[in-house]
Amino acid sequence: MRNIIRHLTLFILAVALLAPAGFAKEFLSFTGGPSGGTFQYFSNGMAIRLSKQIPDIRVSNQASRGSVENIRKVNVKRADFGIAYSGDLYLAQNGLLANDNKSYSNVQVLSFLYKAPAQLAVLKKSGISTVAQLAGKKVALGGPGSGAAASAERFFKLVGLWDKIDRQFLGYSTAASAMKDGHIDAMWILAGYPTRALIELAAMHEVVLLDVYDEAAKSGLEEKLPFYQKEVIPANTYDKVIKPTQSFFDSALWVVNKDVSEEAVYNALKEIYSEEGLAYMVSVKSTAKQMSVANGITGVVTRLHPGAIKFWKEKGLKISANQGGEPSTAQVPDATSDPVTPDTPAAPAGK
Repeated sequence: MRNIIRHLTLFILAVALLAPAGFAKEFLSFTGGPSGGTFQYFSNGMAIRLSKQIPDIRVSNQASRGSVENIRKVNVKRADFGIAYSGDLYLAQNGLLANDNKSYSNVQVLSFLYKAPAQLAVLKKSGISTVAQLAGKKVALGGPGSGAAASAERFFKLVGLWDKIDRQFLGYSTAASAMKDGHIDAMWILAGYPTRALIELAAMHEVVLLDVYDEAAKSGLEEKLPFYQKEVIPANTYDKVIKPTQSFFDSALWVVNKDVSEEAVYNALKEIYSEEGLAYMVSVKSTAKQMSVANGITGVVTRLHPGAIKFWKEKGLKISANQGGEPSTAQVPDATSDPVTPDTPAAPAGK
């Protein structure tokens, strides 16, 4: 028995010594989004790039239902990296997710990826031209557990319409098909523009984008949801949408479990935010044109990972108290009385 153990030990040592230099020392996973969605393009692209360019790590990619599910998975180490909206992460860390008062404190941030503006679309033939006219209408909000559905709930609660619309939890492609067939009246999108589902819908039917910023601002957007910022969607982003649309955006962030090593996080950022890495990301998805060193922590209102703090400080960026791990000074919505307290169907905890 002693000889068997001795020979087994020698065999393991031999394998370790003879392993190629590229043998992975650290296996990491990256949770993205639904197949064909922007989150999934980004997560898969980054997983491939990191695995190829950093010798001592291998990163696998996972599909998911989106932002909120990714926060839950990263928090409990079912994934190491993920993509999540800044607003979802802010609320998650303050125990204000939909039907979920748990504080997700194990999720930290690496960087900003891109702006995700709210896009509220109707068909021109519906005659709907304002948000208020959606009362009594069927509105697709995004799938359960998605960042889109969570943001839609916040918006419609904020403007007093949450209990007045017929809520439909449908993904973008399904919603566009349902609108085309006359089964719904409006669809909500939180994603970079132009969005494929709306491009395809606008190619067959004349689409109108409703202005959402002014309605939200009048109801206290900046005070109650400080992670959202104003955005103007340019005219002609979609076929025959000839005027600019007043909207707001959330920031899509690259997030990580706090226990991932400082070295791994630093090296991952160094690779992706190199000149070659950024060019590669644009080749994966044109939305990545928004990524740069200069705006690397845009829209981040929660804690950065220590490896990220090291990287961004070296790049000359100023790290705020909130980003550096100090207690947040931003106003947190009251979970019991605020009109935007979420109650949309949520992805089951841990998924």
